[in-house]
Amino acid sequence: MPLDAICLTALLAELRPELLGTRVDKIQQPQKDKLLLTLRGKQGGGKLLLAAGSGSGRLHLTERGFENPQSPPMFCMLLRKHLTGAKLVEIAQPPLERLVELIFDTYDELGEPSRKTLVLELLGQSCNLILLDQAQLILDALRRVDEDMSRTRRILPGLRYELPETQGKENPKKADQAAMRAALEAAPPDIRLDTWLLSTFEGLSPLICRELTARTLGKRDSRLGELTPAQREIFLDGFLAFSKDLQAETWAPYQLSGEDGPVDFSYMPIHQYGETFTLTQAPSFSALLDDFYQAKDQSERHRQQAGALQKTVKNLHSRTARKLEAQRVELTEAADRDHLREQGDILTANLHTIKKGQSVLTAQNFYDPEGGEITIPLDPLKTPQQNAAAYYKRHTKAKTAQKHLLEQIEKGEGELEYLASVLDAIDRAESTADVAQIREELVDMGLLRREGGKKQKPSQAKPLKFISSTGLTIYAGKNNLQNDQLTFKMANRHDTWLHAQKIHGSHVVIATEGKEPDQKTLEEAAAIAAWHSQGRSNGKVAVDYTLVKYVKKPAGGKPGATHYVNYRTIQAIPEGALVDRLKT
Repeated sequence: MPLDAICLTALLAELRPELLGTRVDKIQQPQKDKLLLTLRGKQGGGKLLLAAGSGSGRLHLTERGFENPQSPPMFCMLLRKHLTGAKLVEIAQPPLERLVELIFDTYDELGEPSRKTLVLELLGQSCNLILLDQAQLILDALRRVDEDMSRTRRILPGLRYELPETQGKENPKKADQAAMRAALEAAPPDIRLDTWLLSTFEGLSPLICRELTARTLGKRDSRLGELTPAQREIFLDGFLAFSKDLQAETWAPYQLSGEDGPVDFSYMPIHQYGETFTLTQAPSFSALLDDFYQAKDQSERHRQQAGALQKTVKNLHSRTARKLEAQRVELTEAADRDHLREQGDILTANLHTIKKGQSVLTAQNFYDPEGGEITIPLDPLKTPQQNAAAYYKRHTKAKTAQKHLLEQIEKGEGELEYLASVLDAIDRAESTADVAQIREELVDMGLLRREGGKKQKPSQAKPLKFISSTGLTIYAGKNNLQNDQLTFKMANRHDTWLHAQKIHGSHVVIATEGKEPDQKTLEEAAAIAAWHSQGRSNGKVAVDYTLVKYVKKPAGGKPGATHYVNYRTIQAIPEGALVDRLKT
């Protein structure tokens, strides 16, 4: 969710004791929409991150490190000029607005005391950072807004800064039961109560409005017309209790997390999703936002990197498939080459009848059981002997081409199969380290160029580790390199090896220390192999298993390729919940 006005109020209440009275030691702009102020003081300070990105606008203390550009942007240079050494004297927020004013005492170019204000506007798609002088004139902004971009509010150097227009909604801290009852009576009966709250009160997010509806009425999508008079009173009483909590400032940082990481945050417990998400309380609002957006940034970076690599590999796969199809057509033509030798023989037998400059020869076809005639094209610029030799040469060339094409087709089919396994690995990649390892594999295979021209450090991504219900350790590779590492380097030759039958997927190894795995562990390992395979979406997947010593790498085989014998097969259900439960 975006940082709503009430959550922002709670955050600023936490920041003031830490930051007021500190001085600006460093100013950095690591990304185009992120600013980092290093504040130092006798009793507080830290690195204050101000982010003005669309959908991720916020400010909070951070422990993260950021890589800065070689040359600081112009806005960063301006801030350094005006705010380096300045003392933070006030952190202000207009009532229930998503806007923060950081007010600094400093000195102007003549050494006279001066006051500068750095404004962070968190207005949805229009987030901005604006520096004001003592007279509230705009010195500059991260994003300038001219009259072509907005007819009502321009953000340009030299103009007087004006606050954004308010929406004229009610203050939830000052909620009055009688006024709310009258407003409910006037509202359309088909309106959802969370929608009514959102349009009536300032500073509330959709998440909070749904939560208040669920708390009082048991469901998030209740409509006004469905309520009995008693339910209306329960709803009003619940909102008034929430209003008193706001007045008492009884807020705390909470985070909602799902299987793939953090999904939302709030200043109050969120229970509307039941057991779908896990609710945890963070030590501080800064820690909450720092962790939440770090996970979000990593997830977005992973999505972008995986998407880009997937597009590249799909292009390689399509190009290889087209080349393979053309080679198969050429092979068919090369296989039909005997007629070239026969035509050469017929020409040789009729050399005495051919005259130089002749373009065709019509003669008896002694290869035809019925003794018919054949018309053979000739090159009029060649002698009869040269024409016959040309047909023999084409026959020999086709014979040689057939052998070459068979080798190329076999190679192409292997490469096509390998690229399909890489696409499967990208689909199952869980982190940027996984994606980087797959890319490094493609570079080593000569299919991609190395970025930067230098060999990258080995990725830290390692095979997945699980503990079975009976205590045995199970490993699963996440890509071809990890599969090779797991099967041919990590595993003991007497461990049990599993792989989804005839489809791409992870190599899975049960570390048995030479013992026979119990049936429960075998079933769980097979479920892991099924889940980490192309058959994940199927109801059941056939999984082969054997000892590691029976698994060999084919001569010249690509990463992940194997040949195995003495195997048995088990039917497994690819159950994600089971796999997550066993993962360490």
